Amino acid sequence: MQSQRLGRLGTVGADGQPHVVPVTFRYNPDTDTIDIGGHGGFATRKKWRDVQASGRATIVIDDVPPPWQPRGVEVRGSAEALAEGGRSVQPSFDPELIRITPRRIVSWGIEGNPTSGGRSVA
Repeated sequence: MQSQRLGRLGTVGADGQPHVVPVTFRYNPDTDTIDIGGHGGFATRKKWRDVQASGRATIVIDDVPPPWQPRGVEVRGSAEALAEGGRSVQPSFDPELIRITPRRIVSWGIEGNPTSGGRSVA
């Protein structure tokens, strides 16, 4: 996860429809969370409103190193829309931050295991 900067954030809207968007993230070892930031009105976006309304989110971080060895991590958990912290993800970002606290982690292709299982957290 430290080598990746791009993930896909999944939220659910008030109408029950899923919403998935690419985002920049970082693992925060101090809080053991995934922190997501953005720019250009980050706190006005649908993902922000969805997190505020539901308090839940998922992020998938994956890649395909050669020769075609897909690997990734899905982190599901509780989510907060915070007024500060976004610049810790990238200095040019807006101040706001989405923070995911893991409740379930599923991985695949990590450490040579093509179908690693999931684990629940907390």
